[in-house]
Amino acid sequence: MTYDPSTDGAETDFRRRMSYGDYLGIDQILTAQHPLSPAHDEMLFIIQHQTSELWMKLALYEMDAARRAIAADRMAEASKMLARIARIFEQLNSAWDVLRTMTPSEYTRFRDDLGQSSGFQSWQYRLIEYAVGNRNAAMLKPHAHRPDILEKLEAELARPTLYDEVLRRLARLGLPVPAHVLTRDVRQPWEADPQVTALWEIVYRDPAAHWEAYEMAEKLVDFEDYFRRWRFNHVTTVERVIGFKRGTGGTAGISYLRRMLEVELFPELWRVRTAL
Repeated sequence: MTYDPSTDGAETDFRRRMSYGDYLGIDQILTAQHPLSPAHDEMLFIIQHQTSELWMKLALYEMDAARRAIAADRMAEASKMLARIARIFEQLNSAWDVLRTMTPSEYTRFRDDLGQSSGFQSWQYRLIEYAVGNRNAAMLKPHAHRPDILEKLEAELARPTLYDEVLRRLARLGLPVPAHVLTRDVRQPWEADPQVTALWEIVYRDPAAHWEAYEMAEKLVDFEDYFRRWRFNHVTTVERVIGFKRGTGGTAGISYLRRMLEVELFPELWRVRTAL
């Protein structure tokens, strides 16, 4: 028997109403793919990176809200947002599995059509790195041609990082956060501080007495865990597809990406584990 959903009250006439596609802007999304070659796999490459940018947009949205919540001492809200960010990066990690179905011979059919464009130039990815503490001002250069984007990045550099906001909250809770950490130049990259490691040791040795700080620390570790996996999957995928060729944007390719694996976002939260 053929089922007609309108018999159960489902709306089927959208001539004067907003539809699902209208609300989500589906037409704009599905017409935003413009391959430059006849290669079959270029569509995969484009959609992989477009969807990753959408997930990064959501991660930035949540990260912005989480920092504002922490600054306002709304920690339950911040905890939920940080948990969501970790899950977003879990989705970003899964996307590499799809891209890895593309072989080197398939990629070479359209790689030259990319010109100098490269994921290295993703300004949303740069915003995420800046937001969590990897504040390398040299990475502003690829965006100098876009004053609007440069303004966003400069504004981020002037703002306390996620880690800064967490440590400021710990100070408000009465934990011994070093004064130089609270007054540091937030434009500078974070550098590991043994006094901050000692602070986290206090928290981890007595979680019950410092539950809020303990829970927040684990949320940060969750995020960095997924973020590290994302970087590792990036390296593995690139090596699998192009080997040790230079990146399309002129980077050293694999050697550049491997250097990024060494960057720690919240170093004290990893080092405290050795101290316990």
